Amino acid sequence: MSDYYNDALTAKTKLATVSDSFCLAKWKQVSLHLTTGHTNSCYHPPLHKIDVTPLAENPSALHNTAHKKQSRKEMMEGTKCSDCQYCWNIEAQGNISDRHYRSGEPWAMASFDEIVNNPSADVNPSYVEVNFNNVCNLSCSYCSPQFSSTWTAESKEHGAWPTTVPHNDPQHFVGERRAIPNREDNPYREAFWRWWPDLYPSLKHFRMTGGEPTMDPNTYRVFDYVLENPKKDLHLNTTSNFSVDAKVWDKYKGYVQRLCEGEQIEHFMQFVSLDTWGKQAEYIRHGLDFDLAINRCEEFVRDVPYRSSLTFIITMNNLSILSLKKLLEYIVYLRKTYTTTYQRVWFDTPLLYTPEWQSMQILPMEYQIVMQECIHYMEKNMHEMHGFKDYEVLKMKRDLDWMLQGTTDTERKRADFFKFFSEHDRRRGTNFLETFPQMEQFWRQCEYFSNRQ
Repeated sequence: MSDYYNDALTAKTKLATVSDSFCLAKWKQVSLHLTTGHTNSCYHPPLHKIDVTPLAENPSALHNTAHKKQSRKEMMEGTKCSDCQYCWNIEAQGNISDRHYRSGEPWAMASFDEIVNNPSADVNPSYVEVNFNNVCNLSCSYCSPQFSSTWTAESKEHGAWPTTVPHNDPQHFVGERRAIPNREDNPYREAFWRWWPDLYPSLKHFRMTGGEPTMDPNTYRVFDYVLENPKKDLHLNTTSNFSVDAKVWDKYKGYVQRLCEGEQIEHFMQFVSLDTWGKQAEYIRHGLDFDLAINRCEEFVRDVPYRSSLTFIITMNNLSILSLKKLLEYIVYLRKTYTTTYQRVWFDTPLLYTPEWQSMQILPMEYQIVMQECIHYMEKNMHEMHGFKDYEVLKMKRDLDWMLQGTTDTERKRADFFKFFSEHDRRRGTNFLETFPQMEQFWRQCEYFSNRQ
């Protein structure tokens, strides 16, 4: 078994000495959505609003919110807080969850005693993900105006999508849900930059998401700060679609090359959002230039050869699995080509829960064969450096187990699948059946349920 998996097993045992629901990530990890003033711990719990009032005196209240403190209290008492249903569902199947994986990582486990001894104290997280603004050149099918300016413009022009409950209605994204543009004062972003000098020394992992970080001036403000204040134990990360224009790409890659020279940081991890292969990937993530993105993946690992790796974030949804094996084959190719002394190419397969009509759980049972073929391919190509890791196979099996659970209210969700993607084709000039010809029977089923409503 890999060290990563063994660390998760060790964490499972150690966490249980406190309670059956204890998770270090609730203290040591945070996702900050500064565009709307929302936060969660890891990316699984629902976002909740940050109270702006305490930020003037205590900018760490961006992370140490009253909501999180209540969840921390429940975890210490053994209550499975409702925010963390993602992990409870996985554990109910007998699988290792992200609660164990995250808590088992050094950036979290190092604080075990400190947290257990003083669980109610404010803490500086060691793993931070931040979204500074929603500027993005894509309008991915499962995204929203909160995270994409392209989605915002489209929703304003065309209105809500005609699903059972109108989807991405522009009237929903007002008030506290409105994304604050860069040109306006943003109390959450301002609090972050006040907190930053105090937060920076405790950081082990800092990840910028979006929006599209390569298009965000705050990304380069972070880069400049790190170049001026090197931190040899820092893992610096960004998430990108790798489909920005050449001028932006050249500026971004140049910064990363400078950061990875010498001992400015410990490591730079480049996350790339890519859910499957070819035209099907472009359909899911509208505006993606697949060939350009793939070429830049190889360019990145070739031109940033030191202190860097690349991770594919494959959001597992019902449109991603048909061509998934091709992406897995490409990952093996990259590993064989560019991995020598340490692993340069990684991937993760988080499950998509919302929107419900894009969940794998609404697929007919015969689609499990596609997933099983992917798992079989991974098992045949397991290798410490150039193939797949045991925990990568286990995560894929976990995703299949979840898929096979099925769901409730399937007819409505399939009807919404047809309604959403029919409108997708109308608004965006796409063609579902030309892109996913293997799904015609499922498409007709969804059409039938839509017509019955």
